[in-house]
Amino acid sequence: MQEQLALIESWSADNGHLAMWLGLAILLSLSWCANFIVKRILLRGMLRLLNLEKKQCEQRGFDLRFIARLANVVPALVISTLINKVPLLPELLVQVTINVTNAFVVLTIAIALSNLLSLINNLYSRRPDARNKPIKGYIQLLTIVIYAIAVILMIASLFDRSPLILLSGLGAMAAVLMLIFQDTILSLVASVQISSNDVIRVGDWVEMPLLSADGDVIDIALHTVKIQNWDRTITTIPTRRFMTDPFKNWRGMQESGGRRIKRSLMLDQQSISFLTPEQIKQLSRFRLLQQYLQDKQAEIENWNQQLAEQGKEPVNTRRITNIGTFRAYVLHYLKNHAGIHQNMTMMVRQLSPGADGLPLEIYCFTNTTAWVAYEGIQSDIFDHLLAILPEFGLRVYQHPSGLDIRALNLAVRVESAQD
Repeated sequence: MQEQLALIESWSADNGHLAMWLGLAILLSLSWCANFIVKRILLRGMLRLLNLEKKQCEQRGFDLRFIARLANVVPALVISTLINKVPLLPELLVQVTINVTNAFVVLTIAIALSNLLSLINNLYSRRPDARNKPIKGYIQLLTIVIYAIAVILMIASLFDRSPLILLSGLGAMAAVLMLIFQDTILSLVASVQISSNDVIRVGDWVEMPLLSADGDVIDIALHTVKIQNWDRTITTIPTRRFMTDPFKNWRGMQESGGRRIKRSLMLDQQSISFLTPEQIKQLSRFRLLQQYLQDKQAEIENWNQQLAEQGKEPVNTRRITNIGTFRAYVLHYLKNHAGIHQNMTMMVRQLSPGADGLPLEIYCFTNTTAWVAYEGIQSDIFDHLLAILPEFGLRVYQHPSGLDIRALNLAVRVESAQD
């Protein structure tokens, strides 16, 4: 054995450069074989652990790139361990190679951990409750921490110094780091508050007028929240703005099962009057008004009988008005409408009159929160009310149009011609 080693050393001394290149070739071959074998072992082991095949992983979106990243650590370790066995290599080159491979190992592990965290986030996002408690912000924070530690270890490996020396210098740079990572720190605090207080979730309808955002939340990350507006554009908002700026979250409306209708009919005040007996008889044909008119007439008759002689004068008596009857009709119409939520607030009320007429406000809730269905129900209600108004002797107020002015001018000309 000693004779064989002596022969190898003698041959290496006589063929120095050839031995060096042969040693490098053997080293690279060993590292490649180690990489190939480890990849197969890790990949197969992970697939067995998940009880899946490779095609199934791709179909289900399982990103297993971190396995390939971890497999790259083995050839780097082989090179850093055996590089000093290659004959006639300069010591400086050996040391540089070891330092570079060590830094490469640190970088590879950091990238693998980052890919693993992404896989964890993807798997977690498939949970039914993932929308309520997203972890993407925490995953991004861990990724930043991992890369920060990796940078320190890589610098220490390249310069062959202890990481503690670099860490001791970070104390003096704390103020600079606070300034550099100011947005990250503020975003982290905001993300924790958003998650703990359940401020917003993925899928919530959020309205933030200051930033022209009005739509559904599609992503919550560490630094930004993405909102897809109703015009299909996407607004990206810093996460911290949800803790400093006012915004409206429509989740409560969506969870309640009803959406509010709050709209007014502007009535011409000159069309308001008392109902004559003939008009009361005509309105009694309405199924929704029969009981109301009977009860109202009985109530008014009892009131007027107590007036005795004063009740003979119509100005002292109570009478049924067309606007009061219409208000009762609208309320009964809403109570019998299939699209109105009957267990939520419902009322028909008058607001303060103004130059544009008397506002008669309809306040109720639909039994659906879907936008298109909601608008259809609201439009159907007001279509009917606008069409039924003339039956009560009421008119909708609107400003004169050009057609009204031309009709007035034509009437004036006709009168002038007749005179």
